[in-house]
Amino acid sequence: MANIYDTANQLEGELREAEQYKALAKAYEEIRADEAASEVLTEFQALQQTLYEKQQAGEEISEEEALQAQNVSGKMTENELTMELMEKERALNQVLNDINGIIMKPVQDIYQG
Repeated sequence: MANIYDTANQLEGELREAEQYKALAKAYEEIRADEAASEVLTEFQALQQTLYEKQQAGEEISEEEALQAQNVSGKMTENELTMELMEKERALNQVLNDINGIIMKPVQDIYQG
């Protein structure tokens, strides 16, 4: 019988070889090589983390923070490299969601009879 952790480690290695993963890694490298795109991404990630932490703490997002989020999101969509990164993230997330659905099927079967 196969060790489930060995299977998971094999999946991790195969994920690194997937076209979607490689495309995401390439898009990220291109952003890191571009100062403007890198700054926009860093700003976006920092704001995203701040808003997430506030949400987890049950705090409301202020009008100023909402405007800041709109502004940073606008910068992300205006930059070709960050748009490309977001497209590649979506493609990889689709693969991960598909894999998660496959992995969770036995658990779903338990609850769905």
